[in-house]
Amino acid sequence: MNSTSASTVARTLPAFALLLLTGCMVGPKYVKPTVPMAPTYKEPGPDTASNGFKEASTWQPAQPADTTQRGDWWTIFGDAELNKLEPQIAIANQNLLAADARFRQARALIRYNHADLAPTIGTGPFVGGERLSGARPYASTTGSNPATADLQLPVDLNYEIDLWGRIRRNVSAAREEAQASAADLQTALLSLQAELAVDYFEARSADAQEKLLNDTVKNYEEAFRITTNRFEGGVSGKSDVEQALTQLEAARVQASDIGAIRAQYEHAIAVLLGQPPASFTLPTAPLNAQPPAIPAGLPSELLERRPDIAAAERRVAEANDRVGIARAAYYPTISFSAIAGFESTALSNLLSASSYLWSLGPTASQTIFDNGRRRALNEQADASYDEIVANYRQTTLTAFQQVEDNLVALRVLQQEAQHQRLATQASQSAEQIFNNRYVGGIDNYLSVVTAQSTALINERNDIDIQRRQMDASVLLIKALGGGWNVTQLPKL
Repeated sequence: MNSTSASTVARTLPAFALLLLTGCMVGPKYVKPTVPMAPTYKEPGPDTASNGFKEASTWQPAQPADTTQRGDWWTIFGDAELNKLEPQIAIANQNLLAADARFRQARALIRYNHADLAPTIGTGPFVGGERLSGARPYASTTGSNPATADLQLPVDLNYEIDLWGRIRRNVSAAREEAQASAADLQTALLSLQAELAVDYFEARSADAQEKLLNDTVKNYEEAFRITTNRFEGGVSGKSDVEQALTQLEAARVQASDIGAIRAQYEHAIAVLLGQPPASFTLPTAPLNAQPPAIPAGLPSELLERRPDIAAAERRVAEANDRVGIARAAYYPTISFSAIAGFESTALSNLLSASSYLWSLGPTASQTIFDNGRRRALNEQADASYDEIVANYRQTTLTAFQQVEDNLVALRVLQQEAQHQRLATQASQSAEQIFNNRYVGGIDNYLSVVTAQSTALINERNDIDIQRRQMDASVLLIKALGGGWNVTQLPKL
């Protein structure tokens, strides 16, 4: 390289370094949007001191600053079979695997955008020949027309100087989208875990209903035998036998119907675990549990516990970066390019000093007129930001509603359970009284049938309320974000 070339490079490099050092970020600085919020929940929740509830200390939602992992929230129900099934969701559920793949795609996009912060270096060797036509327009008719060869061995460098922060905002937006995808993955996991728990307690409730109905069928079979004997002995009329048979067959139908419902929940659990229904069997075990006490905490804490709220907030930050990217379009694009290599007409002297070539320097480009295109893109980015802020606020409002709904459900169901137990006890006592009066010849069999039907309805209501309590407990934990908190977002 001669002295002139060296001095040119010496003048160019400091200017290039100055551009790198003076780069700025155009566009708005991100500020987390405010959301409508009450200081406490309106609904205090169920009374944990009664109804056999477990102590409140059995489960506490994770706090934002709490590093303890509490993801295994289902263990508070104390069901060994549920504890065995729940961890399989994270391993085999296909919807969750798809959400994980989306997160990995978003994480790879960070590296893709980050690559623009470094120069791109490439090469394009060329070997070729050329002979121009002697009959071309304006060709010399007296000169020779020889063919020429061209051999090139270049290395080129291209680098866009991120003077206005466009590339850095692209990287930041990709990072925030990846964090949102990570939160989406946790939302999917929590939803699937809750769905499995609900299906599990529905199946257990069906087991309890089936046991009750099977026991009822046995009792009705005995009642049918007694009325038949009384009819054959001339003590009772044919109508008593028919009524007893009607009760018996109706109970058998109900027992069969519960079996079909229970099978459907078993199939749903199998699919959640990534298994074909034919290869999965859930052992029969009637529901026999009380809902645990679940402290709701404060509404402000919910913003840190819900992964869907975290995902919505991260997408607000991403939209803010998109606004900055749109702003950067108003400023000139400055890039730096360099090329060095060898070019010759013959391979023998391709690598000689005389065949060496180079060039370098910055290039600036600026759109002068685009008929409002950039303004439209900026308006679109601003409107998109407003939309995503509204979605974020709506997500938080929906979360508050879900917590309040399930707190109300648990409180009301606790009261219903207390009244239902009293009703069931009374109906069972009435059934026994009417049965004794029938055997003693005081009442007809219709009174027994009515008492039996009433008792069965109340016994089934007992089980159904217990099922609804367990479902509401699961849904409240889901509404509170399970054991997740925002500190578990990956630092990308």
